[in-house]
Amino acid sequence: MRKPLVAGNWKLNKTAAEAYSLVADMLPGLRNVHGVDVVLCPPFTALYAVSKLIKDHAIFLGGQNMFWEEKGAFTGEISARMLAEFCQYVILGHSERRQLFGESNEHVAQKMRAALSQNLIPILCVGETLEDNEAGRAAGVVSRQVHEALHLLDTQAIGNVIIAYEPVWAIGTGRAATSEGANTIIRNVIRPTVAGLAGETTAQNTRVLYGGSVDAGNARDFFIQPEIDGALVGGASLIARSFVSIVEAAAAAG
Repeated sequence: MRKPLVAGNWKLNKTAAEAYSLVADMLPGLRNVHGVDVVLCPPFTALYAVSKLIKDHAIFLGGQNMFWEEKGAFTGEISARMLAEFCQYVILGHSERRQLFGESNEHVAQKMRAALSQNLIPILCVGETLEDNEAGRAAGVVSRQVHEALHLLDTQAIGNVIIAYEPVWAIGTGRAATSEGANTIIRNVIRPTVAGLAGETTAQNTRVLYGGSVDAGNARDFFIQPEIDGALVGGASLIARSFVSIVEAAAAAG
């Protein structure tokens, strides 16, 4: 059985003080939920404050991005070693990083390897644009993203990766993919691609999340699908009650 996981990607939101307040509001509800891994991914500047607040709770911390070098003259970047002081997870390959900052599949692959070298668990984001989807290219795009992100890793390392299927056209638009459609992409594209790299057992044990306009109202529809193991949540993770409700839905479905 794959344990459900719900991660909140706060993106460019919340000061350290605001992050602390948000997590404090979440904690009473999250304490009562069991059987789900919960990961909070605040901005870098809030990692320390949140880490202090959750240290006695079964909640994990994640970074939103990182660079592949350990140190050096890379102004503004954060290394896996730096994140590992506070975090257990890191989001890599998010479509906003690809589209707005020009990250390629090869960049993502290098980051994956660097994260795993510091025992961070990567949450690898993959997903097609609306143009690709409407042109029938979704399967090819997603398969290529998975393959090129993982090709530098051995089987054991691939077994530590979490994948988040996030169709680009559904992120922040309020237009979520159908749960059946997401389930099909995971079953027919993502798991077979992982199997081709690391074997069927690894593919079946890999947790695959859905992301893209997930909220308290539609989360259950995704979680009851057999191939979907949780969610990478954007805007709804900035509202304490909404995020708790999504975690509760994951626990109920799992």
